[in-house]
Amino acid sequence: MSGRGSQAATGRRGTSSAQARGARSLLTVASLAVALAAADTYVVVLALTDMMAGVGVGIESLQKGTPIISGFLLGYIAVLPLIGRLSDLVDRRRILLWCLVVFVVGSAITAAAVELPVMVGGRFLQGLGGGGLVPATLALVADLWPPGRRGMPLGVVGAVQELGSVLGPLLGALVLVVAGWRDIFWLNVLLGLACLVGVWVLRDATPSPPAPPPRPGPARAAVRVTAYLLAGTAAVLTTLALWAPRALTTSIALGGPFVPFDPTSGSRVLTPVGAAAAAVCLLLGLLTAPRWLPLLVRADLLGASFVAVCLGALVLTFATADPETEVLGPWGRWLLPLAALTALAFVVRQRTARDPLIPEGVVRRRVWPALVVSLLVGAAIVAVVVDVPLLSRLVQDTDETDAALVLVRFLLAVPVGAVVGGWALRRLGPALVAAPGLALAAASVLDMGRWDRGTLDDALATTLPLVGAGLGVGLAIAPVNDAALADAREDGHGTVSSLVVVARMVGMVVGLALLTSLGLRRFEQEVAGLPDPTDTDALLGAAVVQVQTVLTGAGLATALAALVALGLGLRPPPPAASPGAALRHTIEP
Repeated sequence: MSGRGSQAATGRRGTSSAQARGARSLLTVASLAVALAAADTYVVVLALTDMMAGVGVGIESLQKGTPIISGFLLGYIAVLPLIGRLSDLVDRRRILLWCLVVFVVGSAITAAAVELPVMVGGRFLQGLGGGGLVPATLALVADLWPPGRRGMPLGVVGAVQELGSVLGPLLGALVLVVAGWRDIFWLNVLLGLACLVGVWVLRDATPSPPAPPPRPGPARAAVRVTAYLLAGTAAVLTTLALWAPRALTTSIALGGPFVPFDPTSGSRVLTPVGAAAAAVCLLLGLLTAPRWLPLLVRADLLGASFVAVCLGALVLTFATADPETEVLGPWGRWLLPLAALTALAFVVRQRTARDPLIPEGVVRRRVWPALVVSLLVGAAIVAVVVDVPLLSRLVQDTDETDAALVLVRFLLAVPVGAVVGGWALRRLGPALVAAPGLALAAASVLDMGRWDRGTLDDALATTLPLVGAGLGVGLAIAPVNDAALADAREDGHGTVSSLVVVARMVGMVVGLALLTSLGLRRFEQEVAGLPDPTDTDALLGAAVVQVQTVLTGAGLATALAALVALGLGLRPPPPAASPGAALRHTIEP
């Protein structure tokens, strides 16, 4: 009897060990995918002018290149709640796979684009796929690690996400040294495919998988084969339309499908072959609609549409504005009322729908302070990222690249703080990690608010606040996610994770606008009090005061976040089972 008991115990330990290895492997691949998507947010920083030239937009029309950036942000943020909800209804890893597919397709379209609308569409798909990876990965941590053991995994996910802001411009710069801007996105395709294969291979990472589903009937099998054929046909036609190989386009016999409907446009998309690709995609969608449409309806597609329009309007209103000179973008007066109207429509839908986008009871207890902290920290981060380089350009007369290098100390400190914060959660409650960290960040950013013309010349005086702000912000990442996931319903981890990310992104977009508004007002007051409004040196001083105002406001927002973070919980969760014990989802073969 004791021998059998010993064998059973050994078997359980072996199973637990295999589960732990499978969980760690899957988290590693998912985290690499998150890092890739995060890097893509910033990868265009140095390549933007080359990308614009590649689609026929000159440097003199720089504002026309704004959609290349805002298109990515729009895709990243607008559909996050829907993807988060979907990840609660189907296997998390399936969501990861489809997000990676969309990201790879968007990268390929961007790499092949020779027209601005096509490039913006590709960037939108990149943002759509990349944004969905974050909540799915955070929710996956909640599935693979029980409460009390999530701190370090959440810290790792937060660290790699923040590390992308450093690696993105660096990756772009390295590729541009040896190749062109298109190769940046072809590299994204290769790396994205590698992550996709990794997630697919690890679908059986945990032991004792369920019995395989029954084989589909002949009719369903025929639909599946037809769908695969249509998908392959659409891929070939889209490739031909975007590539437009010279051997075909110049052929008298074969060049007809490549002639634009409007010959003066020169478009590769508005051609017979492009129309055929669109028609095949539409047919594919109609054929497979019985499989995906009920799922979208169950996830509350209507409510998600209201949220998408609202968030999209906010992104386009504030992200298209020049933060140095204006608060609202050129379409702000129309987009802000649209955002308010769709927000109201979402509230009504949320209260009346049978299955709302955010199920009742998902956002409760510590989820609320987690969302508020995420919102305030987003505003603080974007103020530092935008206004510290702005101050450098003002007082040191540097270009954008050199000014951005000032931020490296801050950007590198954030992932370090995220890992340390995740480790500290083993022994401390979320509030005892996040609140002191945010207090350190607040003191550091408030110190930046006192920087004047000569401060940036003192390496020590700038390094300490930048590193302190980065470490403090990083320390709060894992506690915020840990508290939110711990108090959310088990079937709402994806939804809550997406809301935390959305809160941070909204904080970044709207917070920058509000802080910039205060800064511009202070600048105008300073200029109005000048004896000589044409005095260049005096105008420079007024601009420095504007930056100081923005950074001071960011410091106060961070201090408020530190106070709210006290509501995240003073005690750590009780120790629970080993990694993998909470695994609920399994991927279909």
